[in-house]
Amino acid sequence: MNSGFNFDELTQRRGTACVKWDSDKSEGILPLWVADMDFRTAPAVTEALQRRVSSGIFGYVRVPEKYYDALCHWFSSRHGWDINRDNVIYTPGVVPALSAIIKALTSAGDGVIIQTPAYNCFFSSVRNNGCREIYNPLRRIELEDGFTYEIDFDHLEKVASDPTNKLLLLCNPQNPTGRVWTREELEQVKEICRRHGVRVISDEIHCELIHSEYEYIPYATIDSEAIVCCSPSKAFNTAGLQISNIVCPDAATRDLVDRAVNDNEVCDVNPFGVEGLMAAYNEGGEWLDALNVYLDANYVYLRERFSRELPQLKVCCSEATYLAWVDIRPTGMTSDEMERMLIEKAKVRINSGAMYHGEGYIRINYACPRARLEEALNRIINALN
Repeated sequence: MNSGFNFDELTQRRGTACVKWDSDKSEGILPLWVADMDFRTAPAVTEALQRRVSSGIFGYVRVPEKYYDALCHWFSSRHGWDINRDNVIYTPGVVPALSAIIKALTSAGDGVIIQTPAYNCFFSSVRNNGCREIYNPLRRIELEDGFTYEIDFDHLEKVASDPTNKLLLLCNPQNPTGRVWTREELEQVKEICRRHGVRVISDEIHCELIHSEYEYIPYATIDSEAIVCCSPSKAFNTAGLQISNIVCPDAATRDLVDRAVNDNEVCDVNPFGVEGLMAAYNEGGEWLDALNVYLDANYVYLRERFSRELPQLKVCCSEATYLAWVDIRPTGMTSDEMERMLIEKAKVRINSGAMYHGEGYIRINYACPRARLEEALNRIINALN
């Protein structure tokens, strides 16, 4: 596809104070771990930030009305989700947003339901607020060409029925499995949680990174009482700009969340995050569409390499994100052992599944130029064979 955007460019991030590339002492490590991409962001975002830099003044920012216009128009036009501007609370990131929401809506000792394997910061956000982690493990489903996951609704009914369990942390789309929950699945989540008075907090940070043939359904279009956290950071590779939004329709709940955001001192954002979000949502659609085509091709390439050269290791049939979830149990190694071995022998860094409560799996970030992915997979395959 000739999109006009060069995702094959071998960007150089080492030596730029980059978490992904500068966390390992050895310069020979290829990092396929932390969830950011090796692509330059959309040109519209870069241009907007350059215009902001040219002012030479970077004082406290007042978030303008056009920020909310960009956010609301993007989700309405692309996803059919009509956001009321008055329901939005901006924060520096989805993780601080989740922590503030948990603080606002729970008391110490309350249970928070997490569907495992799950994003590792879910666990720390629950623990840091003095709450209990209540697991609702996803059910693995075998497929002819791999495997996928579904929600164990019988078990969700059981844990939701405990009156001490107050919240469900939903991940839509799901990290690390890559599931895009269907409308029917989300309806069932709503019915169970409504029946038992469990409030749903939906992390939708990966919502723009959807593989072809799948559709992201905003949970707020299913459950009008839900609190949703979203950000352009994953889709546009702007995590360092630190901007996200909480969308909370209920006024009383929103007041509690806003109070917790202020108590946690995560109520201020920087001017570059504001400018970046507006540029991404106003002008970044064409770039994002081209990115998703490239990511789809990388995912297919990764699956084909594993199927052909490491057939004993099955890859989850992902529907979203740029993160492959791989079953390594046939090797007899633990997830942490596999992570260490690949660093030492393959000079490739991936994520151990243990950090997501997914022992026996690893997570591979394939959001990089194809040549870099090819080299990393060559190293992984050689090390394992």
